[in-house]
Amino acid sequence: MKGLELSRKYYETYGREMIETKFPHIHDQVAAGLVGQGSECFGFDDVISMDHDYGPSFCIWLPREIYEQYGLQMQKAYEALPQEFMGFSARIVQEQGQGRVGVLCLEDFYRGILGCDTVPTTDEEWLSLSEENLATATNGVVFEDCFGRFSEIRNGLLQYYPRRVWIRKLVQSLAKAAQSGQYNYARAMKRGERIAAELALTEFIRESMKAVYLLNRRYAPYDKWMHRGMRELASCSEIGDMLNLLYTVDPAPAWENAAPEDYLYHLNTNDGRILVIEAVCNIIVQELNAQGLSDRQDNFLQNHLQDVLAKEWE
Repeated sequence: MKGLELSRKYYETYGREMIETKFPHIHDQVAAGLVGQGSECFGFDDVISMDHDYGPSFCIWLPREIYEQYGLQMQKAYEALPQEFMGFSARIVQEQGQGRVGVLCLEDFYRGILGCDTVPTTDEEWLSLSEENLATATNGVVFEDCFGRFSEIRNGLLQYYPRRVWIRKLVQSLAKAAQSGQYNYARAMKRGERIAAELALTEFIRESMKAVYLLNRRYAPYDKWMHRGMRELASCSEIGDMLNLLYTVDPAPAWENAAPEDYLYHLNTNDGRILVIEAVCNIIVQELNAQGLSDRQDNFLQNHLQDVLAKEWE
């Protein structure tokens, strides 16, 4: 059973009644759900994930003034709930997984992930937040929120970046993908610098995926789950499968005996990785066209940057 489903059933069976019967006077101040760090909060947990930080559990978020008065008492009531549920044993918590569930201070929860407990109001504030932290702060499910403050912050973050910030971040990822995948990778391979080529390829994969998330207006999770999360995206999700192909090709034979002047003005199509890179970039270009961000057909992402940047104030 997925962690989110287990958490909801556990809350509906025990958590709601505990709050309503033991803390009726602050019931309207409570938000409950499962959000934050951990694969289960993204819905990406599997059998492998069950060896730690998995089991019957949920979060209760209280505004600071309520938390300071009732947090310890409510945490004791939470810990007194049955530890086993529906055949699942108590949550196994590793040291780094402490404080992810149970009774939490609402403001401290957001501040611990984002460094702030309010929705950014300026471009600079938005740009100071990492996408992976924004993804972590907005994943999971809120079961109920009587007070509304937790969801107010959450929904403000889910409205996504202001347009200017979105365009700047998209341009940045497009530029890095072009530089690493469409330029540096081939030059490193031609020089026989295999480690440099692999680093360039890795950056291309990361930045092309980030560009896809941005084009879908979704926050990209941290590296471990970025590729897995592409399955959930509405546009360009096929790029996830295409990127897998980069690791089925041995590029070395395509560059044997390559002279310095070889492939200066054309692609080495003997390297299957280059074909995949260009196919990925072509899909991104098509999406830029579809969203009205660029009218160019050129496959080199670098050549689209000015057109995309010009859309910043539209």
